[in-house]
Formats: sequence, structure tokens, C-alpha cells
Amino acid sequence: MNPTRLFEFLEFQVNNQPLEKTLSTKYADKWISISSNQFLEEVEKISLSLIKMGVNKGDKIALISTNNRTEWCIMDLAILQLGAITVPIYPTITAREYKYILNHSESIYCFVSDKVIYDKINQIRNEITTIKEIFSFDLINYCKSWTLLKSEDNSSYKKDLISYKKKVNPEDIATIIYTSGTTGTPKGVMLSHGNIVSNVLSSSKKLPLDIGNSKALSFLPVCHIFERVILYVYYYNSVEIHFAESLETISENLNEVCPNFMTAVPRLLEKLYDKIYAKGSTLNGIKKKLFYWAVDLGLKYQPYRGNGIFYELKLVIARKLIFSKWKKAMGGNLEIICSGSAALQPRLARVFTAAGITIAEGYGLTETSPVLTVSDLRNNSLKIGYVGKPIDGVKIKIAKDGEILCKGPNVMKGYYKDPKKTAEVIKNGYFHTGDIGFIDKEGFLKITDRKKQLFKTSGGKYIAPQLIENQMKQSLFIEQIIVIGEGQKMPAAIIQPSFEYVNQWAIEKNIKLHDEIENICNNNKLIETIQKEIDFYNDNFSQWEKIKKFKLTPEVWSIELGHLTPTMKVKRRIVEEKYKELIDKIYA
Repeated sequence: MNPTRLFEFLEFQVNNQPLEKTLSTKYADKWISISSNQFLEEVEKISLSLIKMGVNKGDKIALISTNNRTEWCIMDLAILQLGAITVPIYPTITAREYKYILNHSESIYCFVSDKVIYDKINQIRNEITTIKEIFSFDLINYCKSWTLLKSEDNSSYKKDLISYKKKVNPEDIATIIYTSGTTGTPKGVMLSHGNIVSNVLSSSKKLPLDIGNSKALSFLPVCHIFERVILYVYYYNSVEIHFAESLETISENLNEVCPNFMTAVPRLLEKLYDKIYAKGSTLNGIKKKLFYWAVDLGLKYQPYRGNGIFYELKLVIARKLIFSKWKKAMGGNLEIICSGSAALQPRLARVFTAAGITIAEGYGLTETSPVLTVSDLRNNSLKIGYVGKPIDGVKIKIAKDGEILCKGPNVMKGYYKDPKKTAEVIKNGYFHTGDIGFIDKEGFLKITDRKKQLFKTSGGKYIAPQLIENQMKQSLFIEQIIVIGEGQKMPAAIIQPSFEYVNQWAIEKNIKLHDEIENICNNNKLIETIQKEIDFYNDNFSQWEKIKKFKLTPEVWSIELGHLTPTMKVKRRIVEEKYKELIDKIYA
């Protein structure tokens, strides 16, 4: 019988296909694993302690962790099986944002991963009205350790735990996730056990996981619903989960774990491809020619032998000589990368899939738990440039203005304490996604832009910035870009160059660059080269859509400095505010 509540996924694993290493985290250069049975025992111990502490059904408990780790997963399920509500929070937000979310959610306990997070919370401790206590996963002076909850003998509460679990209904709220968003105040998305369970069961059908024999590397923030649902998918399908230490150590962790599956956001795939491509440029002679031949072949890839038998023969050679090295560099066993959170450039889907690492692009939102559609190489369900077909139970239609509308068991209960905003997005049973797209005759969905990001020039022409940005980001010189021009006579762009690639380019061309980023951005030869890149990609657009001017930014856009969301999407409004002077110069 399939689970109906989130904590039952672990019970399902224990009863059907238990693992010796279900969760693995690296501490002080050593991987520490726990089995399915140990995982379940730890969850029960924490639940019993929470009962003793007075946690009741409907209480909110915040979870904040710098990196994904075993402790987070134990706390998550321990809270959920009491009918309490988890409030996962991004570790990179400001103390002011912590204060807002903790107060708005009325969280009564807060579990943090380390001293950095604890210090940030401690700054505003007196301004948070409902928090009774903070616990830490790491040992920190003056902060209670979460191990206290495991060490106590609370076996006398076992009957209470049985009673708590029975009272949890699929319709009950399981989590409140505050959307990071690219603009505005965070909204608390209320998702029930049933919302997320339905998504896990339907998504599992689209992912060819070898039950009990697969490994996954997890590194996207688990506080984000995309990675969190994937964890539940792993529980349900008995997939070993290994948590990467950080974004910086992914290459090392891939080779240690040798996973079959992982998730990624497009920006990470872009950076990975750019590094591989840049490395190819350092080769010499026949090796260099073979490398570029294989890449060019990969960029023409069509699934299901769409390019004919001669192309497939060449692809076999390319995989043996070149692409096999790509796979080896990523652990050797990687078969599928599930990409979500933002639009993926078709070239990346082509070249990685050609290399034997299928990119399964999906689409969804926090409000939809999150998956609405996903690509699947099986059953002719992958079409490059599209985000797949709807998963079971989800219905999608396109409004007259092009907006994507959806309904299904995965659509949220609403925004916490905000019925007005809930009513604005859920109308006549359909959730209004805010995304623009279309469904082709084969039933594949294509996303073209965000409704709120479309703008008009002073000449009355509509501009879809995301389409233009995705084209421009194919240039190895461009790390990040936003297209601007609302109410102006022409579209323009603010660009963060790929400083790593620029430095390599300068060495090859014998161009002297000063170390300071600001000087690099004012280098005339670099500006001329990026102009040529923009001119090349401008050919894909109508005259009114072409980028006429641009400015380079003198710093790296990052999550820490506020340019990017935790899933590496550009915060458009923030970037426009930060570089107002550059924008003014463009339109002066």
C-alpha cells in the first residue's frame, strides 16, 4: 500500500527494501552513514523528546542548515509524524528576513546547523516573540545540542507517539515554505502531506530509478521544495542519499560517491559545461580537434535516433573517445540529472544527453509541490527545448494571454495568513503560475517567459527578456545577464562577465588585464569581443528585440551579495537597483 503521509515513505523503505546506507554525510573528511532502520530509530527518539517538550499538532518548528545533512532529514520526519509543521528556511538570508519568517510563522523551536546560523539568529533573539529554544546540530557554546533529544530515555511516551501519528491526516499542513522569490516580501506556501505525497508518487513514475540499487548525490538546498521532494522520492525508491559537502566540492564528491542520479539547476549545468569546454581549449593537435568535433556533434543531438544512422555511428565514436572522459570526471555512473527551478538552454540538454548523461528537465513551482511536468527519455517523453508532459493527476491549460494554469492534488492549500493573495492566484480551481508558455500538438509544454517580466519599449513592442538572456548566456564570456528597457526606446543589458574564462582568453590572446575587476570591465578589447558575441546572438531576434547597448558589472553576482536567489536565479529588481548608475549611463 502506498504512503499517504510524508513520514510513511521511510516506513515504506524499511518494510520493502531497507538499505545499509540510506543517508550519508561527510564529517571532518569522513563519510558517516546510517541504515534505514537506524534512520527510523533516530526519528522516533526525536519525536518522543518533542512530545515531552510539549510539541503539539499544528505547532511550527523551523529548520535552518548551511548544507544538506543527515540531521535535517531526521528532524524533518520526527516533526512531521507528530502532525507538527516544518518551516524550512534558507541559510543565506539576512537576520531581518529570519526575524520576519520566524515571527510570521510563529515557530516555537528553531534547529540550526552551525555557529554562523546560530549567531545570526541570536542577534534577533529578543525580537522573535514565539521561539522557546534554539538547538544546534554542531556543538556550539551557549546553544543546546540536538543530541540532548536523542540521549534521553522517553520510552514512556511511545503510546503517545502512536496516538499522534494516527491523528495526522493527508489533508493536514506538513510544511510552510517561504518563497525566496526574485521580488517582494516572502510568502508562506502551505503544503499538506497529501500535496507532497501525490507529487512524490507521480514523479517517481517519470524517473527510471533502480530500486534498492541506486545512489544519489544531493547538494541543492533541501529547504527548497525541489530537492526536498527528491529526497522523499529517494526514500520511496530506496535510493542511497549522499550529501555533498558544498557547491565547491561537487566534483570531488561525485568521484567519491559515483552516483547514478542527481538534481541540478541550469546555472550549475552552465558552469559545468563552460569548465569542460574551457578545458578542451587547452588541448593540442588531434586531441583538440577531436574534442571540438565531439562537442559540435553533441550540440546537434536529437533523441530517438532523430539524426539518422550515420549520426548515431559518429556518436558511438564520440562517446568512446571523448564523452566517456566527461562521465568519468563525474563519477563514471551518472545516468540522469534532473534539472529544474529555471529555464535550461537546449544546447546543454543536447550535449549532456549525447554524452550519455540524460538531462530530465522538469517544471513546477513551490506552490505546486513542486512538479507539474517532467521529461523522461523512455516512451518518447523527452523533447529538447520543452519541459516534458504533465505528471499523473495534473491538468494544465493555457489562458488567452498565454499564462500557464494548472490544477491537481499537488496545488498548495494557500499562502499562510494571506487569503487575499491566495485568491489572486487560485481562481475557478486553477492555480495561475505567472509563467507564459504553450503546449504543442504532442502534449509537450514549453516555457517562454515570466508574465511579470514581459515589458514594453517606448515604441510599444513587447520584449520577453528570458528568451534573449538564455540565448546570450550561451556565450562563454557571459556569466550572468539581465535584459532591461521597460519604457525605453530600446532593450539593453547588464552583464557580469565570466571572469574565469576572460582571464584564460586574455592569456591566449596575449592581452594584459589588470587584477582589479573594475579595470577588467573597462578593457576595450574585452568590450569589443563581448559586442561581437552579442551581435552574433542578436541575429536570432527581430530588430526591436536586439540588444543595442550593454554595460559590464564590476563584481561577481552571488547569493551572499543578494544578486541571486538560493537556487541561483537572478533577482532582477535587486540587480537593477544595484546597477542603477550603469543603467542611467546606457540611456543617458
